[in-house]
Amino acid sequence: MKQTGSVIIPTMRYKDAPAAIEWLCNAFGFEKHLVVPGENETIAHAQLNFGNAMIMLGSENDNEYGKFVKTPNDLNGINTQTPYIIVEEIDDHYSRAIKAGARIVLNIKDEDYGGRGYSCQDPEGYIWNFGSYNPWT
Repeated sequence: MKQTGSVIIPTMRYKDAPAAIEWLCNAFGFEKHLVVPGENETIAHAQLNFGNAMIMLGSENDNEYGKFVKTPNDLNGINTQTPYIIVEEIDDHYSRAIKAGARIVLNIKDEDYGGRGYSCQDPEGYIWNFGSYNPWT
């Protein structure tokens, strides 16, 4: 898949990035595009696809970039930003996330502005928002 024009790719750091990659693929349906192992069972860089979208992630570290990025666990469970991901079959996605152990923070519901969605936490405390609302349609 080749993207043209401007593209936004969220980036994240995980304490246990190898486990996070497996969980995100199992729970949410991400697919591994590229996974670059680091030292001591860490991930130097990973790219996960979700349809025509992508996230990048890696293991928490104290390199030049890493000193600017904190995980929710570092911030006592606080998230400073959360992705919204468009999913066509939102009820099936919601069931899949629950089955994989996602902690639901906002139950699935129909939104006043259209679509249906929910919010959940992954095992390291990141909040993820999924919904059928597509602002481009």
